[in-house]
Amino acid sequence: MLSFSANLTFLYTELPFLDRFAAAADDGFKAVEYLGPYDHAEEAVAEALSRNGLEQALFNVPSGDWDGGDRGIACLPDRIGEFRAGIPKALDYAEALGCRRLNVLAGIAPQGADPQALEQTFVDNLRFAAPLCAEKGVKLLIEPINTRDIPGFYLSTLTHAEHVLDAVGSDNLFIQFDFYHVQIMQGDLAENFRRLKDRIAHVQVADNPGRNAPGTGEINYPFIFADLERLGYDGWIGCEYKPGGPTSDSLGWMDAYRT
Repeated sequence: MLSFSANLTFLYTELPFLDRFAAAADDGFKAVEYLGPYDHAEEAVAEALSRNGLEQALFNVPSGDWDGGDRGIACLPDRIGEFRAGIPKALDYAEALGCRRLNVLAGIAPQGADPQALEQTFVDNLRFAAPLCAEKGVKLLIEPINTRDIPGFYLSTLTHAEHVLDAVGSDNLFIQFDFYHVQIMQGDLAENFRRLKDRIAHVQVADNPGRNAPGTGEINYPFIFADLERLGYDGWIGCEYKPGGPTSDSLGWMDAYRT
């Protein structure tokens, strides 16, 4: 049986953040995820989870000034201190929320930056963070993101992510596999997932084009979901798509997969 998590950054956006938990639970979700909880007190978010019987599937470590254009800071040589200061903060929230997965966004490569400096910064930051997360029983993830939605994003392919995992050399560093991003950048979804399944700790879904609900585009999600079951994937599947209206009205595609 597949287990779906509601990404509250994309779903139920007509509601205040803390009200989205109840809406997700009412629609049958058992877990939630989002960019980050840091605008709210740990206690408030933990209470929203507990009151609605939800699990915290994943969130990102502090990723800079999102409204100011940051999309992560982990590859940026001039923000190493900021990145590393964010790891204990993320782990404090993870402990309070019972979360066992944290995702790192690499960030946008500055124009003219030295590629070797970016790579070394990214690798060194992950070498710093991975063991701290392991001590707390938290898996650390990195996510390839397509460069159409985020031009210049530093980590955009599975190939690069594999290279980074090898360079870091930690058994506590994994890939977040977003089928939407992978479809745009590399395709060959089933084979790439099968090949990397032991290095994947979280999955996200949306269809292409448009980043809308599964079943609205070119990705054969019935095949993908059946394959995940055949391969024994037992983690959360994060619904990170644009619902195109009230979220509850977009969930019919899930009926075939939920019991």
